Amino acid sequence: MTDSHSVTLTNKTTEKSFDMPVLSGTIGPDVVDIRTLQAQSGMFTYDPGFISTASCSSSITYIDGDEGVLLYRGYPIEQLAEQCTFLEVCYLLLNGELPDKKQLDSFTRNITMHTMVHDQLTNFFKGFRRDAHPMAVMVGIVGALSAFYHDSLDVKSKHDRDLSALRLLAKVPTIVAMCHKYSSGLPFMYPKNKLTYVENFMWMMHGTPCEDYQQNSVLVRALERILILHADHEQNASTSTVRLAGSSGANPFACITAGIACLWGAAHGGANEAVLKMLEQIGDVSQIDTYIKRAKDKNDNFRLMGFGHRVYKNYDPRAKLMRETCHEVLTELGLHDDKLFKLALELERIALEDEYFVAKKLYPNVDFYSGIVLRALGIPTNMFTAIFAMGRTVGWIAHWDEMISDPEQKIGRPRQLYKGAVKRNVTPISTR
Repeated sequence: MTDSHSVTLTNKTTEKSFDMPVLSGTIGPDVVDIRTLQAQSGMFTYDPGFISTASCSSSITYIDGDEGVLLYRGYPIEQLAEQCTFLEVCYLLLNGELPDKKQLDSFTRNITMHTMVHDQLTNFFKGFRRDAHPMAVMVGIVGALSAFYHDSLDVKSKHDRDLSALRLLAKVPTIVAMCHKYSSGLPFMYPKNKLTYVENFMWMMHGTPCEDYQQNSVLVRALERILILHADHEQNASTSTVRLAGSSGANPFACITAGIACLWGAAHGGANEAVLKMLEQIGDVSQIDTYIKRAKDKNDNFRLMGFGHRVYKNYDPRAKLMRETCHEVLTELGLHDDKLFKLALELERIALEDEYFVAKKLYPNVDFYSGIVLRALGIPTNMFTAIFAMGRTVGWIAHWDEMISDPEQKIGRPRQLYKGAVKRNVTPISTR
């Protein structure tokens, strides 16, 4: 960042002025550096949800919501999703550059060697009800990793941070698959070193001891693309949570667990699950017009899930890629005539043509398509957010590591606009 110029803030009440530096990044809007505002003026800024606040500087991901641009380390998401594997993208996010063949082989081998979890960790699952939500189980199990891998928890050590990153990337898919198996009453399937990262997950999710699981390259590539598209998304709620937790010096397993807990929220990671529930509520193609009218009615609390985005005011670039993948998977599995999928495709067609949706730029987003694809892959609806967490883990780790390495890093401590009672005295209980 460079200090290109400054802006002057004037308090009209006191007629005092304060000069604030303006910082410029490589691309994107300039930011006003208000770090000295309180010291100079005695005032704070008020920005609920941090809508207009840059909480940090970062070189990982860039989003231009107006233009529909998403870059990982400068690379367009479209190129990465079409030309790279998920582990190549992981290497990129963690190290800043795409790997060459030797680097990727070494990185892949290191990940593969850490996919097993400590055998005692399997006992933790028995403490959960079989019908517990997988995200509840994930929060407990991932948080417990720090009790088993406490040999690499010095956050100031680059070696320890790198080792923890490898362990998290390798073990989270194993834990996600174990969450599914536990809720299904099926035996855990151990990872196989001969399989790729995504193939291994598909095996642990769908395999059984009774027979060999046959991999389908179209389905494997579809899940790989889902993971790539969800790998990072700048300073979203869960990533900000990881950074805030990490700012206290908390260990990486605790920080990633905080991110998982935040992602669990329906407004964040639960959106693709909500899409499937909405489609089931609509029920049939013949009911679409009724629900479209309800969605347009401001007095009706029904909302079309999977349309529009907080950041993107144009077509979500991830949605375009996910749409292609969605149709590839439905074609491969012969599901275009499936009742729910036909409903989804018709809803998509109407949303792309209807003047109301086009005018408001309520395009289908990545959650709309990813929910449909995950269902086609045989993944239960309650596992959707866990899959999201699996893909986002690498982004959380990259931001956590960047924050720890940042010389400007301080423990997070937002301020507030206090609206409570002013100072008052306690009266004796007999007189209250």
